[in-house]
Amino acid sequence: MIAESLNMSVGSDFTIMEDLKKNKLCARFVPHTLTTEQKEHRIASSEYLIAAVDEDPNFLKPSSPETSRGASNMIRKLNAKVRSGQVRERDNR
Repeated sequence: MIAESLNMSVGSDFTIMEDLKKNKLCARFVPHTLTTEQKEHRIASSEYLIAAVDEDPNFLKPSSPETSRGASNMIRKLNAKVRSGQVRERDNR
């Protein structure tokens, strides 16, 4: 936990994260600043995709029912306990 590693209270940690408009995922801080190399990679990838779409307008069209609109409705949503990592395996008793 961030609070433990910085020797501060959980409340202070929450307030700071809320003020910075940051979220915790799996109790780990997710950095939002990209390195120059990462930025260049994003630009190159974007340029590649734009060129591919310009060459073939069907490049990003769905090719199967699973990738068509509405298919994500079939994906099960995780409940709060699973998302927060609080779910534990059952003991076989």
